[in-house]
Amino acid sequence: MEAAPRRRIVFWRHGRTDWNAAGRFQGQTDIPLNDEGHRQAALAARRLASLGPDAIVSSDLARTRSTADTLASVTGLPVSVDAGLRETNAGQWQGHTFDAIRAMDPDALHLWEEGDVHTRAGGAETRLDVAARVHHAVDRALGDVPADGTLVVVSHGGAIRVGLAHLLGLPHGLWGALSGLSNCSWSILEERRPAGDGTLRWRLGEHNAGTLPVPVTLEEG
Repeated sequence: MEAAPRRRIVFWRHGRTDWNAAGRFQGQTDIPLNDEGHRQAALAARRLASLGPDAIVSSDLARTRSTADTLASVTGLPVSVDAGLRETNAGQWQGHTFDAIRAMDPDALHLWEEGDVHTRAGGAETRLDVAARVHHAVDRALGDVPADGTLVVVSHGGAIRVGLAHLLGLPHGLWGALSGLSNCSWSILEERRPAGDGTLRWRLGEHNAGTLPVPVTLEEG
C-alpha cells in the first residue's frame, strides 16, 4: 500500500548581517544582509532548490526578503510576505550586544537565555507571543501547498526556534533544548499522520542543516 502524501516545511534562516557579525540583538530592527550574507544565501538557495519547493513565504524584513529572493530567482516561484514571521520584538534590547544587555538587565536575560517562555525580551514579546504568530503565518501559507508539497519559510533564528518548538508540541520547559540556527541554515518539519482529533502533527527531520537532507531508512540500528 502506498504511503499517504505528506507535506514538508523548510524553515530557513536569513544570511549574515553586520549586526550578526557584531553580536548585536537585531530583533525587528530592519538590518540588511552584508556581502557574506548574500553569498551564503546564493549558495544555500541552489541547494534548497533541489528539494523542489512549491511555495516560499518570508518575513517582511529586508534580510529575510533578500534571502528569499535568491531562492525565488533560482526556482521561479513568487515570494509571499507575512509580518507574522518577523523576529522577536526585543524592545529596549534591540541594537545592543548581549554583554551590554547582560549589564543592564541580567535577570531577565538569564531567564530568556534559559528558554523561559514568559519572559518579555527587552520588555516586549515573550517566546509564546512569537511562537503563536509564527504558527498562524505557517498555517496561512500551507493553504497554498499541495498534499505532498514543500513550503519554504524564510525567517529569523529566534522566531524559527520557538516556531519549531511550538509546532512539534514540545512542553514549554523543553523549548530551550532546541539549538538556534546558523545564518542561512535550515530545519525541516515533516508532516505526520493526523491525530485522532484531526490535529496536524509534525516531526523534526533536519535541524540547523547546511547540506541536503538524507532520508532515514531505518527506525533503529
